[in-house]
Amino acid sequence: MSRTTLGFLLGFLGVVAFGGTFPMTRLAVQWFEPLFVTFWRPGLAGLMALALLVVLRRPIPGREALVLMAISTSCIVWGFPGLVNLAMTLMESSNAGVIGGILPMATAIAAALILREPQPRRFWIIAALGMAFVVGFAMRGGGTLQPGDVIMLVAVAVAGVGYVLSAKLSRTMPGWEVISWILVIALPANLIGMIWTWPPASGPGSLAGATPSALLGFAYVTVISQYVGFFAWNAGLAMGGVARVGQVQLLQTFITLIVAAVIVGETVEPLVWGSAVVVVALVFAAKRLAR
Repeated sequence: MSRTTLGFLLGFLGVVAFGGTFPMTRLAVQWFEPLFVTFWRPGLAGLMALALLVVLRRPIPGREALVLMAISTSCIVWGFPGLVNLAMTLMESSNAGVIGGILPMATAIAAALILREPQPRRFWIIAALGMAFVVGFAMRGGGTLQPGDVIMLVAVAVAGVGYVLSAKLSRTMPGWEVISWILVIALPANLIGMIWTWPPASGPGSLAGATPSALLGFAYVTVISQYVGFFAWNAGLAMGGVARVGQVQLLQTFITLIVAAVIVGETVEPLVWGSAVVVVALVFAAKRLAR
């Protein structure tokens, strides 16, 4: 297997890992409180990251890197996961998957604004069309944006900023090490949050009474979505090239819909599938125009 092919395979595994995030989060928050998942998900992942960094004796990053990591922490450790946890109590994961499909476009927009990467006018036109379509999709029911839709749109914007900052850091150190240090930086606050949201001994929200599906969802978003998924994704980008392997992310929306239907048992309407196709097509066009 060539290095490029292996890069595509690892990139696909990363996309599969992230594609299950919304449905698995919905399974988790059907039993656990959103705040519990918000702190325990990165807290447990942070303990795993700390152990790995200690075992491999990785040096502490420089001051500039630590500052960027601290800012990125607020986005991809608390902001995006916390908002998704809340949104999944208000909407189906399949609808969230369509809205989340514009994440690659949101990341490109964040890169243009934060890293000053210039984009042609055609890119901004396609980006505007993509955003408008997603908003229209969210408003298709009652003609207004529902709370869950607004939360998901904010979550996508927050994630785009966090991904750009972590990508900038990945230029100087391995991607797995970037996410590991980000989780470790957030660990002290997450440990406090874990104590604050300690689950009850019994009843709703307890570990002892949790359903197998809730435990599966929580374990997935903790180990795979928050941490291990980044290993395959970042390694794939490094081996196969960011521009080429990054195109695999276009499959993420469809993976989310499949997981929502097969594992969570949601009914994914034809309109949702059709909207996903339009969103992915717009994102593909925007990525082709991005410099």
